[in-house]
Amino acid sequence: FIGAAAFAPAGRVATSSALKMGFEDALGAQPPLGFWDPLGLLKDADQERFDRLRTVETKHGRISMLAILGHLVTTAGYRVPLGPNEVKTGLAVFDTLPTSGLAVTFGTIGLIELGFAQVKEEIEANCEENYPDFTVDRRKAVELNNGRAAQMGILALMVHEKLDNNPYIINSLLGAPVAFN
Repeated sequence: FIGAAAFAPAGRVATSSALKMGFEDALGAQPPLGFWDPLGLLKDADQERFDRLRTVETKHGRISMLAILGHLVTTAGYRVPLGPNEVKTGLAVFDTLPTSGLAVTFGTIGLIELGFAQVKEEIEANCEENYPDFTVDRRKAVELNNGRAAQMGILALMVHEKLDNNPYIINSLLGAPVAFN
């Protein structure tokens, strides 16, 4: 009977979701995902390309950690004492921040972008001197994971702020809403 064969279990072909690019054992390839490159940015890449993308990931992770801190501090009501502080928090700051404040903000971002590579080695040497009890690999892995979490966190804060002006939605769910703008 030919129709019954359509419902018979087919033999499984073993497949692997792991990408084979030579970076599977690189620092940051940690459980549960392991090495994860969904956009294929490292397909046929050499070590120099990998190192460049890792440097960019580290830099953006550090910036995101600062962004999370800045979001929390300004939401708590603290401001830099450089004049009138009638500015809003979050993304709404760009509507209320004076032009000079925007210039300082973008200038700072530019300096971070341009200067990160020059001070990267100094920052890492300082960490090795001040925190010798952690291995270098462990410290770098923790920083990578914290940076990745901060990148997702600041993105979530911005999305929730734009959706309903409630970036700290978890506080509302727990019965302690945060006044925001």
